[in-house]
Amino acid sequence: MRRIFFLWIFIVVITRATAQEKSLDVFVQSALQSSPLLKDYSNQRLLNMIDSLRLLAGYGPQVNGSASNSYSPSYNGFGYDYAITNGANFSDLVTVSKKLVSRENLGNQQEAFRLLNLSLEITGKITEQDLKKTVTAQYITAYGSWRQYLFNNDLLQLLGKEEDLLKKLTGGGIYRQTDYLTFLVTMQQQELTTTQAHNQFQNDFAVLSYLSGMQDTSAAGLADPALQVTLPTDPENTVFYRQYGVDSLKLKNQDAAIDFTYKPKVSLYADGGYVSSLAEQPYKNFGISGGVNITVPIYDGKQRKMQHDRIAVQEDIRRNYRDFFKTQYAQQIAQLSQQLRLTQNLISQTDKQIRYTQALLDADRKLLETGDMKMADYILAIGNFLSARNLINQNTVSRLQIINQINYWNRN
Repeated sequence: MRRIFFLWIFIVVITRATAQEKSLDVFVQSALQSSPLLKDYSNQRLLNMIDSLRLLAGYGPQVNGSASNSYSPSYNGFGYDYAITNGANFSDLVTVSKKLVSRENLGNQQEAFRLLNLSLEITGKITEQDLKKTVTAQYITAYGSWRQYLFNNDLLQLLGKEEDLLKKLTGGGIYRQTDYLTFLVTMQQQELTTTQAHNQFQNDFAVLSYLSGMQDTSAAGLADPALQVTLPTDPENTVFYRQYGVDSLKLKNQDAAIDFTYKPKVSLYADGGYVSSLAEQPYKNFGISGGVNITVPIYDGKQRKMQHDRIAVQEDIRRNYRDFFKTQYAQQIAQLSQQLRLTQNLISQTDKQIRYTQALLDADRKLLETGDMKMADYILAIGNFLSARNLINQNTVSRLQIINQINYWNRN
């Protein structure tokens, strides 16, 4: 009765978990939606847009009000020196100023914000790919544990049916009591293996939920991830390579900005208001004024050339990293493709072994039912079948992990 109840519990667990199977996409989407880093990149792009608008506003007319009013009384020669204070000084002005900038200079500054946002967008996509890869890798691990658990539980149920039959055969004198006890030990070992597989699946599922940002960590069955290999593409079409192109444009933008800083700077201003010392007809001291401020760089110790040289060095560094990436990409794809072929070949070989082992186990089971099978040989057949199934499960997980890595490098 204890074993029947034990088997019934596992059947209920399988039925309920299978009915609640979750797909890979559910965990990936949850991870993307809950990632604070992706939200951070999005908000940084919004901040750059605001700064770009502020830049345009800064080159528009600026209106400021100012007031500076003082009165310095004197009596019988006591007080501040009149030559300095004029006795009183009133200044209440409204000033309008505007910096003059060329369209090329303004466009270059706006381009800097656009390139910064483009760089953030690419960084966000790379982060998204990293997150997808991490979640998918853990999903595959949990899926492998789930498959391992289901297989062990199926075998446990099979042994449970055989135990009832073997008990009757032992009672009829066909098998010895020691054979029956040996079978019970094997069955108890399978119970422990099944329990251990279930615990491992629960742990792997909890890690998967954590990486995906899910609050519900209750274990549920996992659907086949059904990953397909993304065909290798030119490295220049990958999102990783795009960053090198943006970095090149940013360096050109910075190089042009250096030249703009050495052009003359012109600003206009005009003010109007009240300025008076109250010395004579103060009611007439309302007026306006205007002017031009010009700054022309003359000599700075050849810093301009030094800054251009610095950009040139940075461009050389960028090209070195870009060329190294292209080489690394080709090597990585070639290595992963070779691993995938070898793993697929091993899976095919293991499939053949499982078919033979399954057929042998079925034949041995029939011999066991008639009492023509030695218990030691039957247990050995079970062990061989277990080993073959475990091997194909491990290789299936390895194949999916390799596909995940290939797709990571090939996404654009």
